[in-house]
Amino acid sequence: MGKEVKTNAMRILDRNKIPYEIINYECDEFIDGLHTAEKTGAPVEQSFKTLVMSGKAAAGGNRQYYVFVVPIAEEVDLKAAAKCVGEKSLEMLHVKDLTPLTGYVRGGCSPLGMKKQFPTVVDQTAAGFPTIIFSAGMIGYQVELPLPALKTVIPLTTADITAA
Repeated sequence: MGKEVKTNAMRILDRNKIPYEIINYECDEFIDGLHTAEKTGAPVEQSFKTLVMSGKAAAGGNRQYYVFVVPIAEEVDLKAAAKCVGEKSLEMLHVKDLTPLTGYVRGGCSPLGMKKQFPTVVDQTAAGFPTIIFSAGMIGYQVELPLPALKTVIPLTTADITAA
């Protein structure tokens, strides 16, 4: 019998006594969210991806990073996302910078348990579901829990941040 896998996200949920479901699937490398939902049978509309972006730094200034959680079948609306975090514009974090900044790899990035907590915005559609599904912080693992439960462990806001 193999050892039970626990990611940072799962440990945070456990420590805060937040009930959640684990959905795991066989996968050796990155696959997109739609293929993940197909593999697991998870409802596409309740499945969310985690995107990390940065505001464009002023000369000599530090970049501010943001986390956006959007439905897997949707694209983020960069203008709406920038407006809701008070930036003029945003740019997606380059894949090579993801692990050093967050501790997570592409396809296994969770809004929960990053090296540092960044301002997090979840698309408002998440509020319409009893639970949402997102990466547990490792390729092959997802967590399912109610959005209000996620709000108890990370500060987040909800906004309309997907492209029409």
